[in-house]
Amino acid sequence: MGEIVNTHQAKTHLSKLLQRVELGEDITIARAGKPVARLVPVPPDQRKRTPGRAKGKIIIKPGFYKTPDWMIADFEKGETGPG
Repeated sequence: MGEIVNTHQAKTHLSKLLQRVELGEDITIARAGKPVARLVPVPPDQRKRTPGRAKGKIIIKPGFYKTPDWMIADFEKGETGPG
């Protein structure tokens, strides 16, 4: 279960406690001597990345990359946007 600290210690030394948790420690936070929460390391993301996994799922429609004429006109007039 690791070290037990009271809520006052946890609030006062949170940064230090988090550093210890990052190194692998489990720390229990207690109120009036009763455990109420645990600080534990977050496990690393175990999902393996698969390049091309979304192939065929994303469709870019024709004209997506075309800048709208109104935007080009505003840019050429020096307008920066609404307002």
